[in-house]
Amino acid sequence: MNDRPLVILIGGATGTGKSTVATEIAYKLGITRLTSTDSIRQTLRAFFSHEFMPTIHYSSFSAGEAVADADDPLVAGFLEQSRNVLVGVNASIERALQEGWSIIFEGVHLVPGLLPTRMEGALVCPFVLTIKDEDEHARHFFSRNAGSERPLTSYLDHLSDIRRLQTFLVESAEREGIPLIENVSAEQASADVIERVLSAAERVEAL
Repeated sequence: MNDRPLVILIGGATGTGKSTVATEIAYKLGITRLTSTDSIRQTLRAFFSHEFMPTIHYSSFSAGEAVADADDPLVAGFLEQSRNVLVGVNASIERALQEGWSIIFEGVHLVPGLLPTRMEGALVCPFVLTIKDEDEHARHFFSRNAGSERPLTSYLDHLSDIRRLQTFLVESAEREGIPLIENVSAEQASADVIERVLSAAERVEAL
């Protein structure tokens, strides 16, 4: 692989296995810097009040409650939250590149079209994970919920909204030419991402 730092972006709706896949990729590629957009959102929550930045105080699938007057509150709230979170994501990526580090970001806020796919001196590889089958998507929340303080019902009660955000992300990825990775299994999805990353690196080396 060439000497350019890698910026791997693993997006996708809630419950599509982003953190599991990103952790596997980080291990196999030897990348030590792995960050989630949720961690950025948590930091923003600590610094900005609900009155100043309301959408970050909701989950991605309920942020529409902060913009109830929008034509489509679900998507509008999600996009406003994502734009706020991506300010921190961009800053983290810029810092990594200044230091010459490779970095992996995973999170629902990595919306295709809102982040640059080309950065000087780096190889940017964005992906969006999907789960086509609704029942399989629901089952992911049972394993996700193990050891979590968040109640399982909060995900299952909003599954239709989560699925609608997945449709929005898939359509955005298709429009922007971002690869979609069907997460049938974390092992296979990780292998698919790594194969595409290595292929992209080879193409850059060939130039």
